[in-house]
Amino acid sequence: MPYDQLFPGAVQANGFCVLAPDFRHYCELLNLPRHHEDPFDRLLVGQAKTEGLTLVSCDPHFRAYGIPLLW
Repeated sequence: MPYDQLFPGAVQANGFCVLAPDFRHYCELLNLPRHHEDPFDRLLVGQAKTEGLTLVSCDPHFRAYGIPLLW
């Protein structure tokens, strides 16, 4: 099955939703301490902080941000 057909169905079937980055997430990213240099990972932290979400990752850098982590 092509990805563009498989992915939306898998997201919905597992009860997830896609969280597109927005201005609030970028503002949070700009205010984060530099515990991590990867811009995409820092955006994930910004989203998790802004939305009050738990981030799923085994990256040890994320613990320094004080966000809820799973894994």
